[in-house]
Formats: sequence, structure tokens, C-alpha cells
Amino acid sequence: MTTTKDGRPVELARDEERRRFTATVEGTVAALAEYMQTPELVVFTHTETDPAFEGQGVASALVRWALDDVRSRGYAVLPVCPFVSGWISRHMEEYGDLLYTSRTETIHD
Repeated sequence: MTTTKDGRPVELARDEERRRFTATVEGTVAALAEYMQTPELVVFTHTETDPAFEGQGVASALVRWALDDVRSRGYAVLPVCPFVSGWISRHMEEYGDLLYTSRTETIHD
């Protein structure tokens, strides 16, 4: 189970209807990560943390959980959101393989 740094349980979930992942603490959405989904990838567009929960590790736990969820469903990740991009860059060994790379085609004259 994931907890805040002060020991409160964190409930992590994917909200497909609102296209976001959420971290809830004691009934309050403490952090969320919004996304768009295509047939081959999940684009993380925005991450937000309630100021009351900043510094508690909630957003980091949420991003880790969301990336694990994306991996389990077989998608690649395009982190447009600076927080998600920075988080992945600090955890490249574990999550670098999820990064979307475009397929380039060579055009011949």
C-alpha cells in the first residue's frame, strides 16, 4: 500500500471517464495526472497536486502507479507534462522503455 510521508494511505486509480489518474487521501483528491490516449500511446498532459499534499510524495507515487498501469496495458508514453517528463528522466532505468519514439520513414526521390 502506498502512503504519504506522514503515513496516511493513498488510494490510486484510473478515471477513464475524466481521462486522469488520481491519488486520493482521506477522501480528497491529493494529486491528479491528466492524459489523452491514442491506439498506441498515452500522452500525459498535466499533473496537479493539492497544495496541502505537496512534499508528501503523492504525485511521485501517482506517476509511478500510472506508468505501471500504462505498461500493463501495453501502451507507450509521451510525457508532455513537465512533472511526468522530469520524473521519468530521474527513473530511466525503470521507465525509459515506455517512452514513445516516432516511427520515421525515409522518403526516396
